[in-house]
Amino acid sequence: MAASAEGAKRAQAAAAQWLLWDKNPKTSEIVKQLVANGKTEELQKCFGSRMEFGTAGLRAAMGVGTSQMNDLTIIQTTQGFCRYLEKSFSDLKKRGVVISYDARAHPSSGGSSKRFARLAATTFISQGVPVYLFSGITPTPFVPYTVTHLKLCAGIMVTASHNPKQDNGYKVYWDNGSQIIAPHDKGIAQAIEENLEPWPQAWDDSLIDKSSLLHDPYASINKDYFKDIQKHCFHRNINKETKLKFVHTSVHGVGHEFVQSAFKAFDFIPPFAVPEQKDPDPEFPTVKYPNPEEGKGVLTLSFALAKKEGAQIILANDPDADRLAVAEKQEGGEWKVFSGNESGALLGWWLFTCWKNQNRNPGAVKDIYMLSSTVSSKILRAIALKEGFHFEETLTGFKWMGNRAKQLLDQGKTVLFAFEEAIGYMCSPVVLDKDGVSAAVITAEMASFLAAKNISLSQQLKNIYNEYGFHVTKASYFICHDQKIIKELFEKLRNCDGKSTYPKTCGRFSVSGVRDLTTGYDSNQPDKKAVLPSSKSSQMITFTFNNGCVATMRTSGTEPKIKYYAELCAPPGNSDFEKLKKELDELVDAIEKYFFEPEKNKLQSKPE
Repeated sequence: MAASAEGAKRAQAAAAQWLLWDKNPKTSEIVKQLVANGKTEELQKCFGSRMEFGTAGLRAAMGVGTSQMNDLTIIQTTQGFCRYLEKSFSDLKKRGVVISYDARAHPSSGGSSKRFARLAATTFISQGVPVYLFSGITPTPFVPYTVTHLKLCAGIMVTASHNPKQDNGYKVYWDNGSQIIAPHDKGIAQAIEENLEPWPQAWDDSLIDKSSLLHDPYASINKDYFKDIQKHCFHRNINKETKLKFVHTSVHGVGHEFVQSAFKAFDFIPPFAVPEQKDPDPEFPTVKYPNPEEGKGVLTLSFALAKKEGAQIILANDPDADRLAVAEKQEGGEWKVFSGNESGALLGWWLFTCWKNQNRNPGAVKDIYMLSSTVSSKILRAIALKEGFHFEETLTGFKWMGNRAKQLLDQGKTVLFAFEEAIGYMCSPVVLDKDGVSAAVITAEMASFLAAKNISLSQQLKNIYNEYGFHVTKASYFICHDQKIIKELFEKLRNCDGKSTYPKTCGRFSVSGVRDLTTGYDSNQPDKKAVLPSSKSSQMITFTFNNGCVATMRTSGTEPKIKYYAELCAPPGNSDFEKLKKELDELVDAIEKYFFEPEKNKLQSKPE
């Protein structure tokens, strides 16, 4: 009781402080009512903690208090970020920052992505820092593109990507055009704590409209970006004449006009846009979750439009247009929705094929690199082994691939492609992050090129597997809201037969190697130390099995999930797909039963 009484007292003190600083009439009125009505539990929920600023920036629900996204927390966050940048860059006032936003809004608290972006711009301009603030919504990849294109110090994108409608986020890019990594997250978090009181002009966003420090990069970036991605257009004549028809959905997000422009830049007839979903709508009225990764449920309206127009390919962006889902109509009339790993295989093969056709010097392949995250398919590794280019694996998340790609580019290497299984693709190094706009039009060109040879995307995927070896993948998750159970589950795997011993078998399958990136252990390294960076703050163990299967279990950074990713990599020539699939299914069942123990740990299965 004492602890909760103490917590309630702290929350009330935080609420009182809040009311001195908050000038948004909607949020301050909500807090006044909570205080007046003695809503202790609500107050603790809103004021019991502060949103944590991590390497992905912030992401939380919009609403009142320190634990949610609202005008005051945005001002406080930006003040801290501004001070941190001043320490990091002596020329911040010369170079400046870029800020953009998606179409999210939360009428009850008066919060919206645009409002948050304007308040962030006000913070910087009040300190004499030039701000390139987009005058309209843009895809997330436009921010990292603008950072590198205009040589700015940093970028902010206000978006919650494909999260539920009540959420918003604050995504931060460093001057290398990539998402921030440690130690910047800790440094920024500390600077936020030191700058909580709003600065004198913090609330007056009308100041910026007359300021000579405010620039609108919308028109010029729109022009330059589409010019830059044309470097990846190799078959203009085929694009002009293709009989393939495409459907595009932006799932009520920002993608519509940008994908239309990308198609024009590649000389395609623009794709058919799903009319109910093409305009931004923060309510996301036609989908339960605005995430094309969820597969067929999000694509129902796209299938209907494709049937009506006789289209064979569906391209779907998430609401901030940095991811891409692809579906293709099969000969029997049913639709195949490609997994992120399958699209990654196709795009990797395509970008290498295009590069090879442009480069006749066989030695040049030594400077070519492709990247993928450690939980993604190893198909690029198989292609690299056969073709002679380099493949590298990074930790999960595009921040790692973006930062590594930048290091390689600075060494004069060519980074052709990077991907993660969560339908994220970097098809052009002009954006050092995932980009669903360029990925959409490059996929369209690949599909048109193949169609001219009477080959479908599904057939080409089989061709890739026949040539480089079948890679069969299966990924899912369990939901668990109890951190204690999650910790115990992983600790049990680490101390299976006594301290620091991992399982040697999983059902009938033998384990041949273990890598634990929480502790930094790797049984396959001579010194038993993992090569990839480890982090105690998240759980992640990878098991390699004697049959060539690799399975990773990890916690999610943003959701109450324990995820797993399993892949069976067969050598070229072993092409009995059904047999491989059956073997992988058996192994995954064993992992669920013996490693997760869902009944004992009261885990919820992924909802179908």
